[in-house]
Amino acid sequence: MDSNLNGADYGATLLRASLGVMWIAHAMLKWLVFTLPGTAQFFASVGFPGVLAYPVFAFELLGGVALVLGIYARQVSLMLTPVMAGAAWVHFSNGWVHTSAGGGWEYPVFLVAASLVLWLTGDGAFALRRSRFLVPA
Repeated sequence: MDSNLNGADYGATLLRASLGVMWIAHAMLKWLVFTLPGTAQFFASVGFPGVLAYPVFAFELLGGVALVLGIYARQVSLMLTPVMAGAAWVHFSNGWVHTSAGGGWEYPVFLVAASLVLWLTGDGAFALRRSRFLVPA
């Protein structure tokens, strides 16, 4: 084990892995529960091009895997943020609680915040690939 690692490094690793799992779960919901064509219909019903559902699904799934593995995690978490900000915007009128009809906005807002925290704090321990690109000073 690297003696230069500290509690913050391990904390960032835990955040990175759990956030990655949540992004994967969010993508899989689109595929396994709503289906991708159903997700496309939902996107169209809220004013987004329906075809956008497919790259959003892929981005969430691949981004989640990258986070779990620690592959450019800071950059990936930053790039995923607008996706979930869009979801928060869509669900904002449904209210706070995620169990509200249509889903609430707190879950997507939390994922936005967690993604930004990961971007700010770092990749954590055991990351497979790191970069200084788009990393705050």
